[in-house]
Amino acid sequence: MATLIHTLADHSDDVNCCAFSPSLLATCSLDKTVRIYSLSDFTELSYSPLKGHTYAVHCCCFSPSGHLLASCSTDGTTMVWDTRDGQVLAVLGQPSGSPVRVCRFSPESTYLVSGAADGSVVLWNVQSLKLYRSGNVKDGSLVACAFSPNGNCFVTGSSWGDITIWDDTMRCLYNEKAHDLGVTCCDISSQPISEGEHGSRYFQMASCGQDNKVKVWLILFADSLGVELRYKCTLSGHSAPVLACAFSYDGQMLVSGSVDKCVIIYETNTGNILHTLSQHTRYVTTCVFAPCTALLATGSMDKTVNIWQLDSKQPCAGNTVENESEVAVQNWSEDDVSAWLCAQGLTDLVGLFKRNNIDGKELLHLTKESLTNELKIESLGLRSKILQKIEELRMKMVSVSVAIPDEFLCPITRELMKEPVIAADGYSYEKEAMENWISNKRRSSPMTNLPLHSLMLTPNRTLKMAISRWLETQQKYGETT
Repeated sequence: MATLIHTLADHSDDVNCCAFSPSLLATCSLDKTVRIYSLSDFTELSYSPLKGHTYAVHCCCFSPSGHLLASCSTDGTTMVWDTRDGQVLAVLGQPSGSPVRVCRFSPESTYLVSGAADGSVVLWNVQSLKLYRSGNVKDGSLVACAFSPNGNCFVTGSSWGDITIWDDTMRCLYNEKAHDLGVTCCDISSQPISEGEHGSRYFQMASCGQDNKVKVWLILFADSLGVELRYKCTLSGHSAPVLACAFSYDGQMLVSGSVDKCVIIYETNTGNILHTLSQHTRYVTTCVFAPCTALLATGSMDKTVNIWQLDSKQPCAGNTVENESEVAVQNWSEDDVSAWLCAQGLTDLVGLFKRNNIDGKELLHLTKESLTNELKIESLGLRSKILQKIEELRMKMVSVSVAIPDEFLCPITRELMKEPVIAADGYSYEKEAMENWISNKRRSSPMTNLPLHSLMLTPNRTLKMAISRWLETQQKYGETT
């Protein structure tokens, strides 16, 4: 079983990353802060939050000892903190000044890698906190990184979809196209799965991407033979881009988080799904196992971090599913509809819907006329609320089951836009999301970070009509399949 034991809701914006040390949990966010919690009772430490970055913090990670914490940001820096008192030890500026998307310590704390949006990769010497080596991926932004267990090699993933393996002198050892639409995250298990000849050992690597897939690979690290990467399998379960993946400390489990708002825990050896967790209300951006305890942290664009307690004894694959994956709405029973009404604050309508045998298929076909003439709901406000909730349900169905054209997604929320507006930077955003952006005294473009010369928002009626037509097409397609 996986039991939700605590929820942290201190960040004021999307949670981008979580990281464990033996005794602490770190979280970072679009709100520019890093927060540190004790694992003993999940209280925030006295020196938290850590404030130093001037833009969104994308990633954070502990050194193996837990004495150092690194965080990286759109501001083009990687900051190194002392976890004993929260003091800044170094501000490491990416040589190109590009936004830094990912940072990782090597297993022996010899190096710290930082990867940026322009594809630059920097290897920092942790002892001197000086630049040691630098390089560039061939195409795209660098968004993912993981070290080999011996620290002699590391893997990077790019938005172009490439997996690249480097040695500790920044020599490229291997490159392969892994995900057609871009890599989002990668991790290497610290436990070998087999011993080979010449002292070689195979380790499992996981990667995930915008193609909705989690892939498992075998990496052979051998001093005499170099590096070899072999594709093993693809894990199914997610219905939308997968944003995060991580192995448990013993390598027995692999966790992933997705735009479909679900967290899936797999049994590594078989690929079977052990748990599906669906408590987050928006995209899951990060998931990580604790190194010394049976804990899992998941973070989301809903601004929360959930802490899960895992049983030390693994359940039989497929026997446990928390908050069962959503059944297609058109297949809902009358009881499912009743439960949905209660969740929407419409409990008073349960009896009425039951008497009229409203199941999932009937629910999706309700109109203003049927609510008035057949269900005899006289209140205009109540009818409008029901129709609004049904429309939200349809949009959720579409967002989970169909690849939405990118131009229909708000760049801030990455959700289908209802009221698109054009900002001064020329980009279209969801009206509420952009108004919140501006109300938080942000005067820069969410897309370019350049100053907005005007705060005026103009309705994008052309885009709204295109989204409406696309939704109608998807609904008609759903009715015929």
